[in-house]
Amino acid sequence: MDAREVEKLAAAEDGMWWFHGLHGILAGALAAAGPPPGPVLDAGCGTGGLLRRLSAWMPEARFIGLDRDPLACRATRERWPGPVVLGSIDRLPFADASLGAIVSADVLCHAGVDEAAAMAEARRCLAPGGAYVLNLPAYRWLFSDHDRAVANARRYHAPALAAALSAAGFEAVRVGYWNTILFPLMVARRKLWPGGTASSDVGLAPAPVERLFAALVGLERRWLAGGRRLPFGGSVLAVARNPSRSAPRGPQA
Repeated sequence: MDAREVEKLAAAEDGMWWFHGLHGILAGALAAAGPPPGPVLDAGCGTGGLLRRLSAWMPEARFIGLDRDPLACRATRERWPGPVVLGSIDRLPFADASLGAIVSADVLCHAGVDEAAAMAEARRCLAPGGAYVLNLPAYRWLFSDHDRAVANARRYHAPALAAALSAAGFEAVRVGYWNTILFPLMVARRKLWPGGTASSDVGLAPAPVERLFAALVGLERRWLAGGRRLPFGGSVLAVARNPSRSAPRGPQA
């Protein structure tokens, strides 16, 4: 990711409505999956905002951060005291079946990421029964300047993502949308009045707007927590499990 975008992320993710909503929804998905049978990896941890919130909300769990961007790793280490590893989700530097859960927020979509390899690595490193929790941007037709600024190469439809996870060997795949209420505003901003800038939409809005948007996403979070679905939205949330039988092993020496 561009260094300017790393700086913007570090400055915004503690206060911006989007990250409050995203982190809450991911935390709810992890909690619903049950106690992880090992450490939880934030695969593509960015500047550490999700790790900070998850470790505060789930103090009984152990968390590890991983990112392939040295600037992001440094920013995370400055803001969070836990372990942070420099590495790629395409080739995770962890032993077979060593992780209890993996959470990854808007990373599988990045340019340079091999989607199939990343899913295979997640399955290899997850313990039997471990949860794989993904958030990804929705709808290919919504690709915009924002995606280019944050190095996205792909956006996703829920059925196709479910099929990819199943093909990778995951079980109990559950995929759905969120960021539904504000979706019309997102479409207008990205496609009708894009602004022609080369930067992302990451940044704080005026305080009343932040409070309103956070409240609206909070309604969606509570709706999803009840096991219900939303028909469309700007993001896709996927939760899957590694089979209870042993995952595929890496190359043997």
